[in-house]
Amino acid sequence: MSATTYPFKENAYTIYSYALCPYAQRAIRAFNIAKVPYAVEEIDLKNKPDWYHLVNPQLKVPALRTPDGTILIESLVIAEFVADQFPEAGLLSTNAIERAQLRLFIELFNTRVTPFILGSLTSAEVEDQKKAEESLLAGIRAVNDELEIQWKRSSGKGGPFWYGDKFGFAEIALVSFVGLFVALHHYRGVVVPETEEYAAFNKWKTAFSKHPGFTDVKSEDAPLIENVRKYVAETKN
Repeated sequence: MSATTYPFKENAYTIYSYALCPYAQRAIRAFNIAKVPYAVEEIDLKNKPDWYHLVNPQLKVPALRTPDGTILIESLVIAEFVADQFPEAGLLSTNAIERAQLRLFIELFNTRVTPFILGSLTSAEVEDQKKAEESLLAGIRAVNDELEIQWKRSSGKGGPFWYGDKFGFAEIALVSFVGLFVALHHYRGVVVPETEEYAAFNKWKTAFSKHPGFTDVKSEDAPLIENVRKYVAETKN
């Protein structure tokens, strides 16, 4: 394959992915839940092919090539594209307020939870690790509270998913990052308590962990833990 061309499937969607990447998993899940066929080109992030800059000059995954040759990057953009392109899949509500509430929930998770997963791993000082863990658990409590609020709304239908009994866009956007908790527990011993203030979060996690929308794309624990190792700082005594 020369550096002036790149592989793709004709007249189809091609996702450029890395199986252990939570962002790439987000894009794959959007296609899976929408039941839209696609082809995958697996990208070795440690040894990127010389043609990949033609797909994504940022050299990140995921990227998507549409049947007409358009390239899209950024996992949430790709997931929203799937929702918009295939509205019959019902990934997003047709109600503008419900869509806004969903986006606020995703933003809450992305700002209050996701950064502190990596923060705990990259911190070498025990005190910094503790602060990151405290911030992570505070973020999970905020997510828990928002789930409780959502499940009282008509669109929440009592849970256990954001949209009641439907594994939908919230889960597509976020569950890969909850999946990283296995590495956080392995390297830092962090666990989410089984107490009332985390009850809604744990209910949500238990429900999606059994759903094919999660399990069909889930990373196996051992390779995930090994893949995360590069971010882990050795704890200073």
